Amino acid sequence: MPSVPAAGRQFVVEADGGSRGNPGPAGYGAVVLDPATGETLAEAAEFIGVATNNVAEYKGLIAGLRAARELDPSASVRVRMDSKLVVEQMSGRWKIKHPDMRPLAAEAARILPPSQVSYEWIPRERNKHADRLANEAMDAGKRGERWSPSRSTADLSSAADASAARVVGDAAAGAARARAALAGAGMGAGSGSRAGAGADTGALGSAGVPVAAGVAASTSATSAQGTEVGSAPSVGWGTSADLGAPATFVLLRHGETALTPSKRFSGSGGSDPELSAVGRGQAERAAAAFAERGTIEAIVSSPLRRCRETAAAVAARLGLDVHIEEGLRETDFGAWEGLTFGEVRERHPDDLDAWLGSAKAAPTGGGESFATVARRVAAARDRLIAAYPRRTVLAVTHVTPIKTLVRLALGAPPESLFRMELSAASISAVAYYADGNASVRVLNDVGHLR
Repeated sequence: MPSVPAAGRQFVVEADGGSRGNPGPAGYGAVVLDPATGETLAEAAEFIGVATNNVAEYKGLIAGLRAARELDPSASVRVRMDSKLVVEQMSGRWKIKHPDMRPLAAEAARILPPSQVSYEWIPRERNKHADRLANEAMDAGKRGERWSPSRSTADLSSAADASAARVVGDAAAGAARARAALAGAGMGAGSGSRAGAGADTGALGSAGVPVAAGVAASTSATSAQGTEVGSAPSVGWGTSADLGAPATFVLLRHGETALTPSKRFSGSGGSDPELSAVGRGQAERAAAAFAERGTIEAIVSSPLRRCRETAAAVAARLGLDVHIEEGLRETDFGAWEGLTFGEVRERHPDDLDAWLGSAKAAPTGGGESFATVARRVAAARDRLIAAYPRRTVLAVTHVTPIKTLVRLALGAPPESLFRMELSAASISAVAYYADGNASVRVLNDVGHLR
């Protein structure tokens, strides 16, 4: 039995939640710690059915605060979470706009007097105990069971983690060893997806279901000869597959410009047009959709004006900065810039046929081939994965970079670029796992524009 603290003690509450689908099967975990010894005083976890990441995170916060109140209603509580959204909203620095979040935030605020509770954001690697509890709860729910503290190994796994930020007390470690013995070898803490803000943003589709969830292929670079090269990880779901939270790229095509309705070539070598009035409206609707979902943690953009304007609309809603990634710019279409397909067919028929037949062929007048673009986009992809591991990043870019990222994730041939439709201000998403696999989650979702 955990020791009961004396009145007026200080507690640390660590909480987390996740959804395997966002929305999808969801669960939360919370732990109450003694800040002086690191001893685990209470644990809570529950499978909550189908919900979003943010709902699960708030549920974890509520459970952690209730557990702390049961131990000592007069205690001062420092809440530590890796959800910046929850921390900023509960600290009063961000407005709570989503109707599903408001009652949960109000419930959390009523559990203890506000003067007794403070909030701190921590990196995900320092929130592993609550994370593992959330995953255990989701695993139990998948089996049709309820999470049981007697079978939990979250505490033991946290104690064994070399990167843990605290020292776990002897009593807690002993209790964890006992739970591990009861659990058996089949209850490893690594089971299931990582629960957290960025766990599964693939469900950005209007129906809330990934378009191609589970489609896995190696991410690869492209050689100077236009053939794809690189490491070849085990593709698909296997015994060694990484099931942690991926780096997820939510790919937003920019809104319309004056060239978009007539389908004119508009790349990085032309006039760099601004958004039209229609495009600005599309950017605002996309911004509203992302603000409602609350899953974006960073924003990167092509350097071209139409993307920067689209990204700025989203950033203003989310309170985030926009970082420019040169590798996300559109193809340079050379002499074809500003022309329609028919006009290019009339003026440069041989060059157009070559371009349609080979990824190595470039547009007339020194434009970029698709092979060149693929090398540039793959390099940008790798930089972003390294810069934002296990995070959900909004990348505001263009038709060719988005199609290229999807093509590489699927391991599809270059000619597949001509078989994808990408509407202005549409949303796509690709998740990248640590083992090299990738999963296309959404393609050309325009539900937010209706």
